[in-house]
Amino acid sequence: MRQVRARIEVSLRAFVVALLAAGLLGVPHVGEGQPAGKIYRIGVLHRGAGPLPHLDAAFQHGLRELGYVVGQNVVLERRSARGDVGRLHELAAELVRVKVDLILAVGDEVIDAARQATSRIPIIMIACDAVEAGLVQSLARPGGNITGITCISGDLAGKRLQLLREAVPRFTRLAVLYNPGDPHAVLEVRKAQLIAREWRVEVQALEARVSTDLQGRFRTMANQRADALYVIGDSFTVLHAKEIIELAAKARLPAIYAYRQFPDAGGLIAYGPNLVDMFRRVAMYVDKVLRGISPVELPVEQPTKFELVINMKAAKALGLAVPPALLLQAEVVE
Repeated sequence: MRQVRARIEVSLRAFVVALLAAGLLGVPHVGEGQPAGKIYRIGVLHRGAGPLPHLDAAFQHGLRELGYVVGQNVVLERRSARGDVGRLHELAAELVRVKVDLILAVGDEVIDAARQATSRIPIIMIACDAVEAGLVQSLARPGGNITGITCISGDLAGKRLQLLREAVPRFTRLAVLYNPGDPHAVLEVRKAQLIAREWRVEVQALEARVSTDLQGRFRTMANQRADALYVIGDSFTVLHAKEIIELAAKARLPAIYAYRQFPDAGGLIAYGPNLVDMFRRVAMYVDKVLRGISPVELPVEQPTKFELVINMKAAKALGLAVPPALLLQAEVVE
């Protein structure tokens, strides 16, 4: 009888082991209810108070498409300089100390601060002109720990000036507003100066590093009788877009900008890459790096979507008759 009982117990133990191996018994696991797999920490470095909501939404949408959900398997470690560029290096160093898996940096000054803080942690960038600013060696072979998307903004200077000339055919004094702390902005100013001088247009290059500079620069434009304005796109001018647009309207200056966000906010014309698309696409670089691919192996991408946007309400306020040929070129007429 004992032998029979022993054989039954052995058989039962074997049966239970088989069920466990097959996963058919509902035995609770340690840590059940916690997110499965690693939770990634992405450092996000901002020049301003934080990302523009629609651009942040585009980035998170791109992450979700690739299986990363903020608050579930991704944590965004945000650090914002709130307009104080001098704090960027301190904030970048802080992201290194908390051991993020990678850093997302937008704008050449921000990227440069992240680069100086670490040569080990991957940096995913959205840059204005990464090669000419010296952030990467080349598009095909970025080198180092930086890769991502770059606008090659300086190459668009000729196109922007041509569009401005179509809208305002008779301008002879051009004001160029730019942030001298951004390397690409300095390069774009030089290219704009060369083109404008070929047209025998006088150029006023006006620097603005902080918001308190802006009113004084517009007074200079008025004193020097500028009749058109070219605003170089970077994190500073995007951050202060509303104030720049209001000052341009008050001075009755027709202006061309780099991104759609400006005419959306009341500016006259913009020509440049689609920032929403860029923020969505940069998530692909995040995914590849988190899966273990080195930035060295990831060529820098250029944007594929460019938009000409014209705000007709702004044109009417300036008394401008926008030529039909220019309207036909526009992707968006507001």
